Amino acid sequence: MRVAIFTESFLPSVNGVTHSVMRVLEYLRDEGHQAMVIAPASQGREPDEYAGFPVVPVAAVGLPGYQDVRVSGTTQLRLERLLEDFHPDVLHLAAPIALGHRAALAANWLNIPIVAIYQTDVPSYAGRYGFSGAETFLWWRVRQIHSIATMTLAPSTYARTQLVQHHIPRVGLWARGVDSQRFDPAKRDEEWRRTIAPNGERIIGCVGRLAPEKQIGDLQALADLPDTRLVVVGEGPLRKELRSTLPNAHFTGQLTGEDLPRVMASMDVFVHPGELETFGQSIQEAMASGLPVIAPAKGGPIDLVNSSRTGWLYAPGDLASMRHHVRDLVGDDRKRAAFSREARLSVKDRTWRSLCDELLMHYEEAIVDARSRANA
Repeated sequence: MRVAIFTESFLPSVNGVTHSVMRVLEYLRDEGHQAMVIAPASQGREPDEYAGFPVVPVAAVGLPGYQDVRVSGTTQLRLERLLEDFHPDVLHLAAPIALGHRAALAANWLNIPIVAIYQTDVPSYAGRYGFSGAETFLWWRVRQIHSIATMTLAPSTYARTQLVQHHIPRVGLWARGVDSQRFDPAKRDEEWRRTIAPNGERIIGCVGRLAPEKQIGDLQALADLPDTRLVVVGEGPLRKELRSTLPNAHFTGQLTGEDLPRVMASMDVFVHPGELETFGQSIQEAMASGLPVIAPAKGGPIDLVNSSRTGWLYAPGDLASMRHHVRDLVGDDRKRAAFSREARLSVKDRTWRSLCDELLMHYEEAIVDARSRANA
């Protein structure tokens, strides 16, 4: 099969969209398929290829104050020519909004089946960034893109319901895998723990972009919990502000390679305060690392966290409840160990291979559906 992947984000930017695209490309390579990636240019820092497949950069500009977020303004004609040269069997749109919109129009013009992967709640993000007036337009754009698609795949039941409520047709489910060999409790680093928590404090961890939509500032509710140390992993535009808000927290910056699973396995409890997660990949990685998770009962965490078994869900905005659940777990070694075991077991078999097998079936279904419509 020949798959053209259009993604709104790719290397060197590291985030959930990039991560998912990388895993899909590795799967396609291992299974003998052909692929190409079209992504916004990143000032010459993007790779020429990934997993043996070409990466084609297209013209893009960075958002003011957040240059890592690239928005492509390339033309539909340019994308049509790329598709005509590659002759894909199916188009994969990763978190489409700008580049994905023109890619959908180009593929529709060329009668190429489209599988659109909904991953980022862009309209709600706009509200977090102070552009609430743009939400109506952005939902119109999301509806326009996904209505063109042969099928849309949402990452969670919450996201699927959200899309259906916005009158988007043909919405299915496709979750995400997790590498439980990479993320493993056995990687716990006691020396690192002694450095961060020299008096044996329990380590409360959070991993995420230091940006408004992740609500890292909510962790201030945990700042004065006795015998604990807060560790924040990530980079982003709010780094300086959050260092001021959480002066006693340890900020690691962005971690990659083996550093990330080593640090995650060395935490005791994982807190994910963001309320706009369509899925929550870092939650899965934390659970694979043997961490109980505390997160808001909104979005992707609802499908991932089994309250009173693998962690706790709290009502969005109820930071007193978040604090109560964290205090409960850091203060009870036996309960925390039981939650830790269950968290690991709940995701251990949720492999990227099995999820990509499922994605391949969705590709095949989209191809059949597109042919049926053409012959109708």
